[in-house]
Amino acid sequence: MSGVDSFPLGAATTLAELAGNPHPRLALLRAHEPVSWLPELNGWLVTRRDIALSVMRDAATFTVDDPRFSTAQVVGPSMLSLDGVQHARHRDPFTSPFRPRQVYDGFASFIERETDRLITALKPAGAVDLRRAFAGPLAVTVVTEALGLVGTTAATVLSWYDSIVRSVSEITAGHEAGPAGAAAYARLRAAVEATVADRGASSLLVSAADRLALPEVASNAAVLMFGGIETTEAMITNALLRLLQHPDQLALVRADADLLDGAIEESLRLEPGAAVVDRYATSDTVLGQATIRRGDLVTVSLAGANRDPAVFRDPDRFDVRRENARLQLAFARGPHHCLAAHLARLETRIALQRLLEHLPALRLDPARPAAPYGLVFRKPPALHVLWDSPV
Repeated sequence: MSGVDSFPLGAATTLAELAGNPHPRLALLRAHEPVSWLPELNGWLVTRRDIALSVMRDAATFTVDDPRFSTAQVVGPSMLSLDGVQHARHRDPFTSPFRPRQVYDGFASFIERETDRLITALKPAGAVDLRRAFAGPLAVTVVTEALGLVGTTAATVLSWYDSIVRSVSEITAGHEAGPAGAAAYARLRAAVEATVADRGASSLLVSAADRLALPEVASNAAVLMFGGIETTEAMITNALLRLLQHPDQLALVRADADLLDGAIEESLRLEPGAAVVDRYATSDTVLGQATIRRGDLVTVSLAGANRDPAVFRDPDRFDVRRENARLQLAFARGPHHCLAAHLARLETRIALQRLLEHLPALRLDPARPAAPYGLVFRKPPALHVLWDSPV
């Protein structure tokens, strides 16, 4: 690394800036220092899409398998923190239910029922924090169903998830994680063990236990739950915020339901729920104009790559008819492409469709504005909305 002299924009970049509104800074970095050394990260930040793709696709040179990997510090080794043969061994037992046809056949009707149940409970109020009262509970219920986890409630799982996310974020920001994340993971692991103990049950966790040791089932269940909740809660919340902030685009979606998919992809492009992914260099290498040393942290900014003007024309504009929006990298690429991306898309589509249908004159609460926030995981802390409740 060459420090401040070679990477002045990176040297001036703060974690607070990246957690708040990172996009102007990411645009500067992408234009002038697309691979930049950030002292506050103690690592490199990649913001250009083509370089981001090269890093994520080359697991031999840029690995997740490093003791510093934040999620592994909380839940132990899993498909998220391993590469090569071990990554495949951990991932393969969980893949079959998450293929496109299996996702639709296995989960569409369940998601529709859960979405309608939550909306029916909310409808009389006329106002709610949609993230906490709808997006979070729906995401938890669906991922719990997908895994076949038994003997717990959505509220309990959501509390575990909050604690685990907080610990991962603290580690990523260079702080020591408090004990809450480890305690939450211990309770999740106990729930997984209780589920697997019933070997006669039909459950993804039970079938995975035929190929993985129990601690491995638990750690992978944690990252699937973690990813399933985080990805989908953020997708629903961010997409709805974006639509309600742009009445012209919302009108297009209301007039043509097929544009709802475009709205979801555009929202993922503009504000991916996971803003960054971490890798570690396994050898000295050159990346763009930067000389990377073995062991260096290389953080890929999915948020930066998703607004690369070389790929996306007028990249800061929300356009539900953008033809190449699916080139966004919100689900990562390469061997660590999100396993449950199809499920997250289906869940978000059904959730938005039902909300727009069943909550008349749905709108943001002007007294309680919302904006995405977060260094690693980005969504509004709350999304307060209003609608015309039944008389």
